[in-house]
Parts: sequence; structure tokens; C-alpha cells
Amino acid sequence: MRHLAGFLIGLVVTAAVLGGGGWAVQQAGANGAAAPGGQNLWIALGSMAAVGLVVGLVLAGRVSPMATFVPSLVLLAWTVVYALDAGRALSFVPTGPSLHRIVLDAGSGSRTMLTTGVFALLGVALFIPVLMPSRWSRRDDDLDEEYETAPEGSYY
Repeated sequence: MRHLAGFLIGLVVTAAVLGGGGWAVQQAGANGAAAPGGQNLWIALGSMAAVGLVVGLVLAGRVSPMATFVPSLVLLAWTVVYALDAGRALSFVPTGPSLHRIVLDAGSGSRTMLTTGVFALLGVALFIPVLMPSRWSRRDDDLDEEYETAPEGSYY
């Protein structure tokens, strides 16, 4: 059950990085969209901080390694596709004229993060907890039910 919860958390983290992070990068002015010191810049920086908080909590928390494996798999797979065939990888970015402006901004920011290597960096950082065997095992309880007390006066 812990790994199912980790999988669902991983989906949320993936959406936060791709959607929230992409939108924040676009709004922060990676392409000259925001004026320095403007309100859009502060909102974008706050969004980046929120995405960073979510990623940090998942990295440091002990929910399940699936919570970091899902977004790392998505980010690293997209980076590998970009390295092998840039045109195909960039075709995954939403660009249709009928899409909402927020979705287009998130896609443009995701394109920026993909082409600059930020997704590769985040993917590797999110994959590290998967390699730790202690993350896959259950946390030991302080009260072990199999604990036996030795009789008084014995050296057991």
C-alpha cells in the first residue's frame, strides 16, 4: 500500500515539475516575458519555490521510492529522447492554438528546461533515492512484538 501511495505522489510530483515548473520558468522571463521586479516575476519565483519544496519533501521524505522513481523516469526518458531525436522530443510539448494560455506557457517553459538540461539534472537527483535499499524496506517500529525479556538474574 505504501508503494501505491508513493506512485500517486510521484504522479503529483511529475505534474508539479512539468506543469508548475514549466509555467514558472516561462513567467520568470526565460524568454523575456517578465520585467525585473514585476509582479509576474514574484509569482513565478513563488511557484518555483513551491515546486522546489514539493521535490525536496519527496527527496527527504520516507514515503516510498516510487514517489521519486516516477518523475525521474519521466524526466530522464524525455531527456534521452531529446538526445536521440530532438524533433520528436519537442513534438511532445503542447503547441496547439486551441489550448489554454497556461498550458502553452507550461509547455514553453518545459521546452526551455528540456533543452537546457534542467530535466536531466532533476531526473538524476530524483533517481538517487531509488538506489538506496533502505528506502524499499519498511520502517522498523520502536515496539518490536518479537522482543523477549530475559528472566531476572540471568545473563541472557
